[in-house]
Amino acid sequence: MKNKTMKKVAALSMSTVLMAATLAGCGQAAAPSGDNAGTTTGGDTTAQTSDAGSETVASGDIVDMTFFAGMPGTEINSGNNEIQDMIAEKTGVRLKETWLTGQTVAEAIGSIIASGTYPDLIDGGDGCADLYNEGVLVPWDEYLESGKYPNLTNYYTPAEWDQFRQDDGHIYWCNVFQNTKGAPTGTAHNDEAFWIQARVLEWDNYPEIKTLDQYFDLLERYAAANPKTQDANGNEMDIIPYTCLCDDWRYFCIENAPQFLDGYPNDGSVIVDFEGKDPTIVDYNTTPTAKRYFAKLNEEYKKGIVDKDFGTQKYDDYIQKLSNGNVLGMCDQYWDFQQINDALLTAGLDVQGCNYVPLGLTIDAGMENRWHTYGDTLNTASGIAVTTSCADPDLAFSFLDKMLDQDIMNLRFWGVEGEDYLVDENGLFYRTPEIRAKVADPKYKADHMCMYSYLPQYGGTSDDGINANLPEEQPSEFYDKLAEPLKKCFDAYGAKNYPDLIGSVVEDVNETHPWFPMWSYSNNLDTSTPGGVAWTKMGECKHEWLPKLVMASDFESEWNNYMAAYEGCNPQDFLSQMQEELDRRVAANAGN
Repeated sequence: MKNKTMKKVAALSMSTVLMAATLAGCGQAAAPSGDNAGTTTGGDTTAQTSDAGSETVASGDIVDMTFFAGMPGTEINSGNNEIQDMIAEKTGVRLKETWLTGQTVAEAIGSIIASGTYPDLIDGGDGCADLYNEGVLVPWDEYLESGKYPNLTNYYTPAEWDQFRQDDGHIYWCNVFQNTKGAPTGTAHNDEAFWIQARVLEWDNYPEIKTLDQYFDLLERYAAANPKTQDANGNEMDIIPYTCLCDDWRYFCIENAPQFLDGYPNDGSVIVDFEGKDPTIVDYNTTPTAKRYFAKLNEEYKKGIVDKDFGTQKYDDYIQKLSNGNVLGMCDQYWDFQQINDALLTAGLDVQGCNYVPLGLTIDAGMENRWHTYGDTLNTASGIAVTTSCADPDLAFSFLDKMLDQDIMNLRFWGVEGEDYLVDENGLFYRTPEIRAKVADPKYKADHMCMYSYLPQYGGTSDDGINANLPEEQPSEFYDKLAEPLKKCFDAYGAKNYPDLIGSVVEDVNETHPWFPMWSYSNNLDTSTPGGVAWTKMGECKHEWLPKLVMASDFESEWNNYMAAYEGCNPQDFLSQMQEELDRRVAANAGN
């Protein structure tokens, strides 16, 4: 039976009304212009095209569906976007994407639930469990078992699909990231790191930066020698040596570095100590390294190295600062700020060395680091779901299934051949500098490109065995796209890609850490258990206290106050529940 011990949703607020207005008409198909009402996938309303027997749907029979993603994103000109229309002709669906704006994901999902108005498709992020408990999601089981959607069925193994099952035994969503087809081609470090501008490393003749102390020493020296910089228009700006993000759930940017600094991978909410004994949960918030890390931030804040506004800046402020080119470094997940690369390119700041490269820091020299995760990470806590408001679930699942067709994957991520990429005599996709500048332009992307970035997708190699599914993972395209300062940096360190730069232990995390990642469990905790209550309180406590630690006039005293407040959250309840889950995962793996 579903867990119904949910917090009651508050009455409709103004944000609820706005969300309801945004999603008005969800689940309704566009009125067809022919004799046949509804969706058609064959018969007289489809026509064979010249490529590989694919079908096109008459424009009057294309169905408009809606999708909300619990993440910030950039909307395309839906209904007036070239590639979106091409995909609609192939799938019968035009998808209107709506992104998180002006709310936390919890607020947004709460508003949607309170309104009772749901989009056809939704990725609720951390709110997926709330949607499940409301009973507004369509079970996937019969669709996966029907044989009509082979791409989706084969997207995960049966054992992996089983991990998505909720406590009623059904599957309700599918995570669309970290899924490799063919050979892995990863050139990016999409994970967390301490990042630094390439020009800072060049200024110091590309030193080996391995520890937190060495990192801040370099930032201090560079900022002292270069206190000012210029934006793309030649306007002078003050250098910000280091900034942090504490906004809403993104406070992980300041919060979880201690696990990495101690050489552990990103289990997110805990450390799993597995050296020489049974895997054991460790609280990274209270380790000696955690105290040293926050003491270092406090020291640097007092020196003026840490951004004085870090504790109050919003995500949009943070992204704007990084896009301006005057922030030398920060700790963050790459996916959280990668959009600034286009801004730097458009502004010409990339050629000044303002792009960021990752460093795999540890608290002391000589330690292994595991900032980069090799192997796919299965996140079962959230993903794309079909809601019960969807008028045609079969069409929705057909649409999701076709997102994984190779020709549609190429359209989504590479674009149109001859316009957005070229093909050499060996069949290799590539882009010229002119094409790269074009596809980075915000207006061109809004009018032409359609990535549907939160729908099912693959990394790795395409069906032709030659090209990467994602342009940023095409080795030749990856290197050719780099601005000259980045190329010099890669060459100086003998690196071919970002994982080479970060220097993490090369291991398949699924083999070495079969419980990984533990955050896929903790992300779904609610207040129905003592551990979930503690987890909620711990998050609130850290969100309040960590900025205080960094800004404290007396760090030692403030640390003691923080520890007292933290212990008042009963973290042991959470740690005990995590240990139970860890033991369950270890036992399940032993049985395979």
